[in-house]
Amino acid sequence: MAAPKAVAPVLGDIVRRFDPPDQPWLAGHRGVDIEGTAGQVVVAAMDGTVSFAGMVAGRPVITLQHDGGLSTTYEPVEAAVGAGQRVAAGQPIGTLVAGHACPLQACLHWGLRDGSTYLDPLSLLGAGHIRLISDKEMQEIRDRAARLAQLTAGGKVSASGLVSPVTGEVSSPYGWRVHPIDGVTRFHDGLDIAAACGSPIVAAASGVVTESSSNTGYGNRLVVDHGTVAGHQLRTSYNHAESYVVSVGDRVEQGQLIGWVGSTGASTGCHLHFQTWVDGQLTDPEGLLP
Repeated sequence: MAAPKAVAPVLGDIVRRFDPPDQPWLAGHRGVDIEGTAGQVVVAAMDGTVSFAGMVAGRPVITLQHDGGLSTTYEPVEAAVGAGQRVAAGQPIGTLVAGHACPLQACLHWGLRDGSTYLDPLSLLGAGHIRLISDKEMQEIRDRAARLAQLTAGGKVSASGLVSPVTGEVSSPYGWRVHPIDGVTRFHDGLDIAAACGSPIVAAASGVVTESSSNTGYGNRLVVDHGTVAGHQLRTSYNHAESYVVSVGDRVEQGQLIGWVGSTGASTGCHLHFQTWVDGQLTDPEGLLP
């Protein structure tokens, strides 16, 4: 059967290819990541019906059902359509938001399935519709991000073995304060460091990402377990980010770019809310930083 008529859901380069696992239960990349920008319009790749438009694991997802048992998914995309709605190829279905892990500030993860079998979405498109970034170009993107992260960290390591996660001034210390939004006195469980939205966030120490989530308080949140640092068990958390470029299970190195400063969640402006746990106890981060 001939492939249905399809269009690219966004115009951009492919920054990560389809790489399915050898077994369905193993890790892999079950779609393609396409370069984009936050707020960019995402369109339906083919004629179909919206079967889902909502949140999955803290990220907005749209799923379309197509003829012949095919389905396509689009994430993270803020929906402009609802379940049951019929859409045509090229019709806007939502806008791209930050939140998908990639070396850029925003990427669309586009998936294709035939029943329960994942397929390469690029198989729907003819030549010239979209361009694959070469391995060399992908490495250049990573290198630029790494250089930016290195500048942010400044190469200064504290006596506790940490580097500063962002460059900026402390805008609110750890401890009791009058909350800037509701005016109620409450405990501030981290250190606020003011920085422009889109400024790079780096890992304060090497470790493994254990949580990536989003909620109304912390906004986009990332937690890293660093194991033993300077003789103590250490965890750090990075909150209110615009987006992250790492995912749960990823190994990160000290000073590595992990995301971009934002103002998500309960926030009055662009900043990083940085938290530290030492031997399981929430601790004032300011005394641990350079």
